[in-house]
Amino acid sequence: MRSVLLLACLLVLAGFRAPPAVAQQQGVQRCTTMSGETVYTDKRCEDVGAMDRLPSTTSTNPTGALYRGGCSRTLSDLVMQVSSAIQARDVNRLAGVYHWTGTSDAGALRILDRLDVVAQRPLVDIVPIRPAPAPILDAEGSVVDANQDGYYPQTATQRQRPTGLRVVQTLKNSATPADTTFGLRRAYNCFWITL
Repeated sequence: MRSVLLLACLLVLAGFRAPPAVAQQQGVQRCTTMSGETVYTDKRCEDVGAMDRLPSTTSTNPTGALYRGGCSRTLSDLVMQVSSAIQARDVNRLAGVYHWTGTSDAGALRILDRLDVVAQRPLVDIVPIRPAPAPILDAEGSVVDANQDGYYPQTATQRQRPTGLRVVQTLKNSATPADTTFGLRRAYNCFWITL
């Protein structure tokens, strides 16, 4: 009787098919548009003309170090690497995304000291620096507004990639703001920071 019951269970299980695997859904991304607005999307931030702002740096690694398989191919990845290096207070990780090409030994020591100061401060935000928008022209080509105040948002044709990153921090054990501006460099098909 047991063998008949076991055989019946095996036949039922053999005929049972698991539902097909559903493609993993990508999480919701928090992105910042060129005009500074926050947008939530299920696409990559670069696909909607935006970039990540202070991405999550949580890790299952007990040391807190994220695996990096190469250099930062996107601005979002570069921002994540800078953010995680500062939050971990790891100057070596921050130096890993720095563009060192053409730097002398003495210059490298000065830069490393500056990076160490940045890595030791509490992080508030990382803000993209964009070129100033073009002036607003009328139909005859006369300047209506020099657009110095940034009141007019950039149109889709005026969107430009960031030229730098402003790291907003506070001094250690205080609320005094301390900003550091990094330039952006594209080399070897990757993004790097510069001082």
